[in-house]
Amino acid sequence: MQKSMILITICGWLFAGVTVAVDGGEKMSSTADTAEGRVFNVLRYGAVGDDKTDNTEAFSACLKAVIEAGGGRMYLPAGVYRGGILIPAVSKPIPSWITLEIVGEGEPTPVFGTIGSFPLLNHGTIVKSLSQSGSAVISANSSANSVYGGFSAVNVTIKNLDVRTYDDPGIGGIDLRYALQCKVENVFVNTGIYNVQASKPTHNTSGLITPACNNAALTVLRNVVVTGYQTGIMVNEHTDGDNIVVASNINGLEFLFAHHASRFGRVGAYRNTHHITVSGRHGFSIEQMDTEQPGPGQTDARNAWQALVSDIDDPKNLGIADINYWVVEGNVGAVEKFTRNGGASIQARRIGSAPAGNNKASK
Repeated sequence: MQKSMILITICGWLFAGVTVAVDGGEKMSSTADTAEGRVFNVLRYGAVGDDKTDNTEAFSACLKAVIEAGGGRMYLPAGVYRGGILIPAVSKPIPSWITLEIVGEGEPTPVFGTIGSFPLLNHGTIVKSLSQSGSAVISANSSANSVYGGFSAVNVTIKNLDVRTYDDPGIGGIDLRYALQCKVENVFVNTGIYNVQASKPTHNTSGLITPACNNAALTVLRNVVVTGYQTGIMVNEHTDGDNIVVASNINGLEFLFAHHASRFGRVGAYRNTHHITVSGRHGFSIEQMDTEQPGPGQTDARNAWQALVSDIDDPKNLGIADINYWVVEGNVGAVEKFTRNGGASIQARRIGSAPAGNNKASK
């Protein structure tokens, strides 16, 4: 009797247009978005995940509704959505900061490696570029009337998405430099090409740009993979990252000027020309940088640019850092090679070796 009453109650809520959580999973919505749930399905705003329709206007309409509701979740069911997601600036007179989530239906499958040839399939939720130029597939607008230091008053969460451009892209993947705060989780940013076959990037674009210096001190990256760009991830201050992969970029992680230090847990860096690049004064730590460079017979004329030039590229000695690393060479195995250009204030040690400057314990 009690179970029947619960079922009748839930059915009544659904017919009344209320959002209900089902088995702890994604919220199941009825005919209208609700203030209680604040889950806004892009399909209701005209989006079509058919790999043909330009959804830019539908995305904008959905985001407008989210912002007017004071924040919420823009939800994209599985499909291939062409077009750009431009997050409008949140400015005065809105009295408070808001959280805006852009969430796909399920976690993507990151396709990356060091050998072979594999197609990128259209599984999951994919947002795909139509533009040949511009900021990025997903970007946040700057604010002309800011509530906080020139940033848009928005905390952006991007989760469970495959974000694609094209080979040698003239447009970036995700650009959040003008967002106040961000969290990026379970996201695969790529150029639609298996990374080993990617052409050398020539347009100075980035897969991911974090909020710029003097933001509101919250940048979190978890389970993020970026392949095929001039710079995989442009790292601004107080970025906290873990389970990060940057593969087949000119620069894997690029550290820009920062007042506050950044921290990374595990970073996988594969087939980048430079795994770590420092272009501004920045303090940071990497608890484990696991790298693999192409070995004998693992590059050809098309991808020779993916051969390693340096593990650390810091010619002006701007980085202040601690790095624990492990290096593998393809077709060879673990090696003790570690190449740096500058980086005088970067303390790097191979996993298992004594800290720099320590003497062996006396007998």
